[in-house]
Amino acid sequence: MRNNLLGSVLLWAMLQRSNLQITVPVTALNCCEGDIVILLDSSGSVANYEFSRLLHFAADLLRPFSLGRGHVRVALLLVGTKPNLEFGLDTHNNQESLQKALQKVTQLQGDTNTEAALEVARQLLAQTNVPEVLLWLTDGVQPGEVGEPISKLKAQGVSVLAVSSVHGNFQVLQRAVSPPLESHLYSVDIENIDIITKDLREAIIKIIRAERLRVIHLNSHSAALQWRPVLSADSGYYELWYNAVGNTKAETRLHLPGGATWVELTDLHPDTTYTASLRPESNQRLYNTLSVSFTTLPDVLGPAVVSVSDSGPRQTRVSWGPLQPDRVQRYTVEYGAIPSGLVKTLTLHSDQNSTLLTGLEPGTQYLVTVTALYVDGKERAMSVRACTQEDTAGALPALADLQLSTTERQEVQVWWRMNQDGIRGYWLSWEKENFHSSLSSSVYIPPSSHSKQLTRLTQSSRVCVSPVYSSGRGEGICCTAEKQRDSSRRG
Repeated sequence: MRNNLLGSVLLWAMLQRSNLQITVPVTALNCCEGDIVILLDSSGSVANYEFSRLLHFAADLLRPFSLGRGHVRVALLLVGTKPNLEFGLDTHNNQESLQKALQKVTQLQGDTNTEAALEVARQLLAQTNVPEVLLWLTDGVQPGEVGEPISKLKAQGVSVLAVSSVHGNFQVLQRAVSPPLESHLYSVDIENIDIITKDLREAIIKIIRAERLRVIHLNSHSAALQWRPVLSADSGYYELWYNAVGNTKAETRLHLPGGATWVELTDLHPDTTYTASLRPESNQRLYNTLSVSFTTLPDVLGPAVVSVSDSGPRQTRVSWGPLQPDRVQRYTVEYGAIPSGLVKTLTLHSDQNSTLLTGLEPGTQYLVTVTALYVDGKERAMSVRACTQEDTAGALPALADLQLSTTERQEVQVWWRMNQDGIRGYWLSWEKENFHSSLSSSVYIPPSSHSKQLTRLTQSSRVCVSPVYSSGRGEGICCTAEKQRDSSRRG
């Protein structure tokens, strides 16, 4: 009983230690871009303990990397009688998700069909165009005829690395891995496998380190370049130089701090091809020089777009772009009513890209022209049409009078008069009330009509007429069938 209790305590302690080891770190290694396929021997020749140790080793090995497209993608492929893709390259894009998935992996058992698993790995890696790594974790016992599938992977550009226990077939593994053997092949006792984690990780980083300079933003007069960090603020600096192709005399050189990861190149010429080079300088080691070529966009003279917004009865806002304060002296905005209204002009500073036009006439169409005067004397103009809203605020009721006339058949004749122009029609509504329900109806009346006959109404029915403008419904008048005139108002 005491032995069983002691064994349970030891097992619990090992599990707690394992959980602590898989704690996700706060920082990630943002140095690399590539795809890694872990080929893990899950056959019956691997003891359960060895399988568990290999899983924990893989988790520790991968923990520092930033995951996802543009960083490092990881797939786990298990070797058994039939290969099992535990998860693919696009399954996990953060460490928390990956580490949890690795904790849930169970051993397949069965035969060691490595050839079939290598074919699956080759198909996975055939779909990518970034540096690729196959990491083979195995006991090395009877790996099978792996020469041909391994050769196909290498011909595809895949770097093959392997970790084996001490009783594995070392000669087969030597032929399988990519050179150099001293950093790509490890034979280690399973109990001490953690001692190779750092060296193997550095070997992988050398393969998938994203040593490239790329353009992340480009326009006619500037370009932003970005690179993966290889230095720190206190370990060196970057030297960057660039020039237009065919004009090496006008080369520009910059010194950037070791903590920098991007730079913006300004005052470039439009529609011109440039080459830029970046060299990390450090006393600790030599780094490769990174280069990139790019062509700036053709020059865009503004205004390239003009728009109107916030329109009201007597105002509207006009906006334009792109804003080019360094190249424009001033803007002028001309506006006048169509077809032959008085033209007014505003002069604005070069750092403005909008203005509010006021004092306009309601319900009127205007032609608005924005002109940019450039420092070199050139001009560019663009026009847009703007319509103000009709002004119905504060207007008198469009109806001078509303009258109802009832007949013995409970029909109602409705008459009304208007005293102003600009009406688009009338909105007539009425209600029928009784002891059980109240029903309402409405109908649009064209502006040429000034009367309407309503049927099947009782004396309790209420009738309302409202004028309709192009911008909405105005104030109306209401009457009831039992009164000849009702002075109440309705909007």
